[in-house]
Amino acid sequence: MMEWTDRHCRFFHRLLTRHARLYTEMVTTGAVIHGDRARLIGFDPAEHPVALQLGGSDPKELAQCARIAEDFGYDEINLNIGCPSERVQEGRFGACLMLEPHLVGDCVAAMKAAVALPITVKCRIGVDAQDPEAALDALTCAVAAAGVDALIVHARKAWLSGLSPRENREVPPLDYARVFRLKAAHPRLPIVLNGGVASVEAAREHAARVDGVMMGRAAYQEPWRLLAVDPLLWGKPALFASPKAAVEALAPYIERELAHGTRLHAITRHLIGLFHGVPNARAYRRHLAIHAVKPGADMRVLTEALALVLDSPAELAQTAAA
Repeated sequence: MMEWTDRHCRFFHRLLTRHARLYTEMVTTGAVIHGDRARLIGFDPAEHPVALQLGGSDPKELAQCARIAEDFGYDEINLNIGCPSERVQEGRFGACLMLEPHLVGDCVAAMKAAVALPITVKCRIGVDAQDPEAALDALTCAVAAAGVDALIVHARKAWLSGLSPRENREVPPLDYARVFRLKAAHPRLPIVLNGGVASVEAAREHAARVDGVMMGRAAYQEPWRLLAVDPLLWGKPALFASPKAAVEALAPYIERELAHGTRLHAITRHLIGLFHGVPNARAYRRHLAIHAVKPGADMRVLTEALALVLDSPAELAQTAAA
């Protein structure tokens, strides 16, 4: 989710669900230690519960980052060993660490010793020619022995050569059964299923077999789906009755960010898929694409875009009657 789930995205997603845990985009240990921390890992208190996702393979550096994250107030630290990009491989982190389960265990142990926060790991079921049965078992045993608090499993292999990062999210076949077998073999270890979960309804079905479900692309590309999380998974009403109402509630945040120099497009780019399949959604997207990127663009641009689309039951009923 790099360059996707930044702080603006997460703030908006929190308006759509009170209870789902939000994850940052992956941030490398080097960036956290040496970079602009406020910009890279700062977040609004409204985002809780929120987890910082780290990329790295040096136990000492990860422990240092864990302490920094704890000071920032994060609710969880997640070590990503599932990302297959070439840049990640060159830095010896991400999916290539599936080949070094003992090192991953050392990383988890170092972070557990450094902070009181939950430490989780996000992985694949294997990489390249690895046997998913043996590879995932080895990784799980290593992190479990180190005290990991949960394992989030993207139910696909990653091919470190031959497939692009995008292809690695779509081409390798999903193997949910492998994740279910892992849960059966480790009943006391919280296991979260990830990969190809396209709806909250599907997440609820999977949740009967594991301890949690992570939605990535579906939640980002069609964020309206998140309005169903609280009613379907927690039995509580959504904060807003419609996507449009949620966007309107975002207005004070947008005004505040614009006053601090944030460009409107930095926020509205996360709202593009909000009205997928709704009448006039294309006009809404086109208006934002043309006008939100302009210097000086303000809340009026979003208000004008919202006026082009219908999304509430009352509006749709009126349109049908007309």
